[in-house]
Formats: sequence, structure tokens, C-alpha cells
Amino acid sequence: MIDRKDAGSPENKASGIEKLAQPEKSNINHTIAVMSGKGGVGKSSVSALLAVSLARQGYSVGLLDADITGPSIPKLFGLRKNAELTREKIVPALTSLGLKVISLNLLLPHEDDPVVWRGPLIGGAVKQFWTDVLWGEIDYLVVDLPPGTGDAPLTVLQSLPLDGLVIVSSPQDLAVMVVKKAIKMARMMNVPILGLVENMSSMKCPHCGEAIELFGISKAEEVAQATGLRLLGRLPLDPDLSRLSDEGLIEDYQLDIFNNVPELLGQLNKKAN
Repeated sequence: MIDRKDAGSPENKASGIEKLAQPEKSNINHTIAVMSGKGGVGKSSVSALLAVSLARQGYSVGLLDADITGPSIPKLFGLRKNAELTREKIVPALTSLGLKVISLNLLLPHEDDPVVWRGPLIGGAVKQFWTDVLWGEIDYLVVDLPPGTGDAPLTVLQSLPLDGLVIVSSPQDLAVMVVKKAIKMARMMNVPILGLVENMSSMKCPHCGEAIELFGISKAEEVAQATGLRLLGRLPLDPDLSRLSDEGLIEDYQLDIFNNVPELLGQLNKKAN
């Protein structure tokens, strides 16, 4: 039987866990993780769009796909060649904008090969993507977390020196309830949260231009107020984004809600100091 006390036990908190040092031959200035707690809310798309936004602002950016068993980042960017393996390091793949990307799908013979691993292997792979990848000198590393509050998210929140976390939700009550678990987990781990993104908030009618709330009334403001989080913005359910993602051209999608992330991160750092 599961003891209710186990859910918040010290084993699942940051105490006693040392953060990983800077990777050898690399210098990562800031690390931002993207988390949802629930699958199917578009977390990987948000991770990719955040990384693209930072790159468009002139920053050097890396993108770490920590969703080991369900990696989708390479598909979004149209990356099909495997990452290069040297004797010492893994060389990440490069996108057209120069983003450095690492994902388990870039190490598999075929992109649809399943990864049937248990928790310890998954956690180990996430750590290796930090320590064994030749990231070089980058301003921002964006980490795309898998859904839930299990092994991989726990490994990232405990082990990686995170500067901030972006929470992704959608309008449904079910999604909001599960996302609140992720928010509480981040606060248990003392990881600062940059803000909340509501994805699939609405869809623009192609005939009249009216906003259609397919998944119910937006709860972004309500959730932000209840949790004390900053609302970074709402993302519509956009057929153009779906098409560009399927074609591996997500870098062509125009979005401005993440333009102030460097400023917000600076504010968090000042508060921490």
C-alpha cells in the first residue's frame, strides 16, 4: 500500500542532491525547463517556440529533449540525421537557425523505434544529455520535460542548475488540476517559475475571425491568480503551427510572447541574490 506521506517525502525534494557541474568543454549560462505535468498540452511545441524566440533575439541556444520515451523535438525541426558521436562527446544536431539540439531520437536507427526503459535508465540518459554533450558556449539551454512528476522531471529539477521553469497548461479543468501538481512540485524543489503559458486557448474562425474556445473558457487568468504566477501568454490552436510542425519548419512560425523571457529571468536572478 502507498503511504500518503511518501508523495512529499524528502526523497522527492531537493535536499541532499548536488547539482551537476558545468559540462566539460562547455559553458551554459542559463537553463530553462518547460514542464506541464500533463501530456497532450503542447509542451514540446512551447519548448521549441521558446528556443526559437531566444535564437531570433540573437542568443546562442541549445534544446535538450528530456522526454526520453516520447521524443518529438527533432521532428518539429525537421532533423533526420543522427547526432555525431566522438570518442569524448556527443555533438548536437544544428537547426537552420543554429539551435543545438539533442534528443534520444537523434541516437536511434529509426525515429519510430520505441525506447522501452525503466526509470533509472531514463534518469541516467537525462544526466548524460547534460554532461556528455558538447554544448559549447551557449546563452540559454531549454529543457523539454516529459509529462508527469516522475523520474525524468525529478532528475532535471534535482540535478540540473535551473534558472527558471515555464509551466504549460490548457483550458480544460482536468489539465489545470494536473498542472497544479507540477507547480507544487517545482516549489517543493525550490525551482523558480518564470510563468504560465496557456496553450490551445482558442481558435480563430477562418470565416468570421471570431475566437472559438474549443476546450472551454480560458482559465489562464484564474490559474495565474490562484497560483501567484505570471501569465506569459495564451497560444491559439493554430492550423499553421500544426502544419509547420508536421513539416519540420517550426522555426518559421512567428510568435512574440517569449520576447521578455531574458528580462524576466534577470529579475528572478536579482531576487535570488
